[in-house]
Amino acid sequence: MNIKGSTNIVGLIGHPVEHSFSPPMHNAAFKALNMDYAYVAFDVNPSNLKSAINGAQSLNIKGFNVTIPHKIDVMQYLEELDEVAELIGAVNTIDFKNLKGYNTDGIGAIKAIEEVSSVKGKNIVVAGAGGASRAISFYLAKYGAGSITILNRNVDKSKRLAGDVLASGLISDVNADSISEISSCLNDADILVNTTPLGMHPNVEGSVATSEDMHDDLVVFDAVYNPHETLLLKEAIKAGAKPVYGIKMLLYQGAESFRIWTGRQPPIDVMEDALKQYLGR
Repeated sequence: MNIKGSTNIVGLIGHPVEHSFSPPMHNAAFKALNMDYAYVAFDVNPSNLKSAINGAQSLNIKGFNVTIPHKIDVMQYLEELDEVAELIGAVNTIDFKNLKGYNTDGIGAIKAIEEVSSVKGKNIVVAGAGGASRAISFYLAKYGAGSITILNRNVDKSKRLAGDVLASGLISDVNADSISEISSCLNDADILVNTTPLGMHPNVEGSVATSEDMHDDLVVFDAVYNPHETLLLKEAIKAGAKPVYGIKMLLYQGAESFRIWTGRQPPIDVMEDALKQYLGR
């Protein structure tokens, strides 16, 4: 990497950040396009969040990705929020040109799914009701999903999220139920989205559904990316359903951040190769 006096800096803030996949992915993209940019990770203690944002502005840093635990707290230090980021109530990308916050997690999931199937008009079951579910559910609504059913062990939590998505006015058919009802919910579903940590390394034997719950017209997206092929996706393949891998969400959310900061089309293939290499694929 050729760092010069003119090099533009973008980066990641979180706590911790040392295991982040973002620096190798973005730096490979900058290199491929011969852009004078570098991406670095900053470990920012929550007590220093405000000074980190102020300092980044003073240092002419161009953009940040934002990860745990800052995605919600950082919003108070921004001047503008993207419409969907405001609905989600969390930011994972900051553009310092106008100190504006975005959430690209949901768009990452949509673009991953749309490699296999459009979400428009589809009946979609979302497992989980946490932060990832919230981001993805609002984007599913924005992109024209026919219906969304949110399932969670804590049904009150899924009902609250369903109510928020419905109140956005982006969609008129949002339901909530217990995760134990997943089998019956999948009968009429076109797409299953897993946002729970079930099946994530090291507890790789977990899955929200089995092949018996699925049908061969189903698209199954798992936001878990470690391992690459989760038990849920193995069960999907066994059922003849179409698997969509979590690594694709990482790829497309990163690509969207790249586009926001630079105004350039990201080299998706280069970013995907760098991501696979980093994750040992």
